[in-house]
Amino acid sequence: MAIEWEMAIRLLLASFLGGFIGYERESHHKAAGLRTHILVSIGSCLIMILSIKIYASVQGYTNADPTRLAAQVVSGIGFLGAGSIMKEGSTVKGLTTAASLWVVSGVGLAVGSGYYMGAFMTTGFVFLTLSILSRIEKKDYHSQVELSITTIDTPGQIGKIASILGVHGIQIRNVEVREQKELLKIVFMVYIPKQVEPNQVTVGLLNISGITNVAFDA
Repeated sequence: MAIEWEMAIRLLLASFLGGFIGYERESHHKAAGLRTHILVSIGSCLIMILSIKIYASVQGYTNADPTRLAAQVVSGIGFLGAGSIMKEGSTVKGLTTAASLWVVSGVGLAVGSGYYMGAFMTTGFVFLTLSILSRIEKKDYHSQVELSITTIDTPGQIGKIASILGVHGIQIRNVEVREQKELLKIVFMVYIPKQVEPNQVTVGLLNISGITNVAFDA
């Protein structure tokens, strides 16, 4: 009975620590948020527990390596992380979330093996990295603004727009496309560097063939 309680506590702790990191990602509206991080952490924890239990049951009968099953988590989590990475024009998004998923799998493995202090310290360091450093990275940017662009529906138009925004160092946070008869209205949520004048960006965007209107809304 004591063994079952220990397993339950480890799984519960793994879900809490994974959810703690996942909550930060959820608050920033990332593709992999609270539920994804909890599931990764719990799954990693369970696999680590199984590795230890299986090894204990065959110890002395074979030269089994208890780390081989857990090692597959580290390599396998790459597929899930790749699913959170997206490319928009010249901008690649989701690398930080993919990295947080990879770390959360390590947290789950640590809890599953009983290394609680390492799991707590890693969770704390990761949360501070995600929450504090993100503010430092954004200190040179204005608040998030909405950029609305009306354009003719032609192939590759979003890519051309993203290229212009990239030249000015503008970060794209979200893209929404709305159809309007023969035109498209593309709404971007962006961060604009303080030294960039919206008028400069507007002129550059209007030089793209097919764009009829550009508007910034705070």
